Amino acid sequence: MRRRTALLQGAALAAGPALLAGCAPAAPRDLPGGFAGTAVERGHLLRDPARVLASPPAVVRRTGVVIAGGGIAGLAAARALRQSGADDFALLELEDTAGGNSRAGAVGGIACPLGAHYLPAPGDDAAPVQDLLEELGLRRHVAGRWTYDERHLCHSPQERLFFRGAWQEGLLPVQDVGAATLAAYRGFADRVVALQRAAHFAIPVQKSAFAPVQLALDAMTFGAWLDREQLTDPYLRWYLDYCCRDDYGAGLGTVSAWAGIHYFASRHGFHAPGDGDAEREPVLTWPEGNGFLARALAAPLGDRMQPARTVLRIDDRGRAGVAVDAWDHRAQRLERWEAPRCIVALPLHVAARVVAAPSARLRTAAAATRHAPWLVANLQLDGPLQDRPGAAPAWDNVVYRDAADAGDADAAAWGRGLGYVDARHQTLDPTPGPTVLSCYRALGDLPGGRAALLERPWQAWRDAVMAELALPHPDIAARAVRMEITRYGHAMAVPVPGTLQRIGLQRPPDLRRALSKPEHMAVRDGRLLFAHADWSGYSIFEEAFVRGDAAGRAAAA
Repeated sequence: MRRRTALLQGAALAAGPALLAGCAPAAPRDLPGGFAGTAVERGHLLRDPARVLASPPAVVRRTGVVIAGGGIAGLAAARALRQSGADDFALLELEDTAGGNSRAGAVGGIACPLGAHYLPAPGDDAAPVQDLLEELGLRRHVAGRWTYDERHLCHSPQERLFFRGAWQEGLLPVQDVGAATLAAYRGFADRVVALQRAAHFAIPVQKSAFAPVQLALDAMTFGAWLDREQLTDPYLRWYLDYCCRDDYGAGLGTVSAWAGIHYFASRHGFHAPGDGDAEREPVLTWPEGNGFLARALAAPLGDRMQPARTVLRIDDRGRAGVAVDAWDHRAQRLERWEAPRCIVALPLHVAARVVAAPSARLRTAAAATRHAPWLVANLQLDGPLQDRPGAAPAWDNVVYRDAADAGDADAAAWGRGLGYVDARHQTLDPTPGPTVLSCYRALGDLPGGRAALLERPWQAWRDAVMAELALPHPDIAARAVRMEITRYGHAMAVPVPGTLQRIGLQRPPDLRRALSKPEHMAVRDGRLLFAHADWSGYSIFEEAFVRGDAAGRAAAA
């Protein structure tokens, strides 16, 4: 180990217990802020809907299609309806703005994400997403190849890791890790390549091969598979655990081996150090994250967008059509929407609760789907931070913390952070100035994580976030102006073992016909069409969008 690195590591570890013991606050007690971005009480109306549904609706409205849920799937369904010439529809959304986990906000006048903050360049399997990017002018065909508007691609440097007291480029630990670790990286990269050759891993997942090798991976946890393959290196496993928590909300001891491999095999593969010819996958991002895309999808809807509605009941009445009862939080009244069809763009556990007489397929899918809680803390700073040595500030900044760094008690109490993205990174103005750091924390492995997220005061989460950021930034408390925390109690579906097997049961019998007409990929049940990333077993923009697009085209057919 280099002398400078050793000294820095010792200083960081010496400071760690003081900063992290009992999550001692690194923030001043008067740092203002609070919970923002989600109206938790609106969703909790579903816990006891009977008292509201006991009275007849105050108003009855009729439309061609009702879309229940305004996340990316619901917005994609609305776009597909419009493109198909079906303009008579209504979209009912719980929050005041649409977008679900892809909504945006602002702190101190600086735009920032409230959830998802990037979109990898989609492959050909996700053709509807490619079409959307072309429609928005983000992607175009030039000289026989597709190119992206560089203003919307992630600026360099893209990623860095605070590791052993200093910053390094990239998120894979490489600083003085030793030959055994480098060999483990190469071994995992070789296995990913072999599995890519053995079966097609696709986004959306419905276009995957569902081959025996994939189903075998789906039967065990990622951690168990790594054990079987004798991939026990702690730095490799830390990185893979981070990737799982980042995309799935839970670590390699929870998600399936199929999901762990799918993370790499469906996109860019895994590049071990020394893969000099490996190209970095293009990533689209904006100061407000995927809220940029959500707003673009919502903009054309006008009064067809009906915000601040909690959908309480969806009743398929056969030839009489569908009745959707929703509570209008602004008017404080129950309303009914009647339509020939309804697109249920709701999480599975909500859909199973609100659909009257849910089918066995819906009940089974909902019961088998586990959701991870999620927290996004947007921290306003009055200027650039003091930085530890090493790589320059990047868009995505992650702090390496294992059991020795964080302490088992700390991780068990608060989960582990996923780092932060800098909202100002995409600006074309090089002058340092105030910014917002969007800090992410997945709680899928935290016992009682959902209850902790909802019951603990916001200051407790503030202090945990600030303690972690103080490791690489000793002046974080002095620069902090305000923190706003967005909570998602059921943020994303976790692809546990058995998920791929369950998804395979949804596939149309004639898959070739379904692939030729996207609407045939929709999940149908009578006059209800289901569209949500939960049906894919994990939550990313591409899965939600393709599901919504298929449902919208099926409803318009």
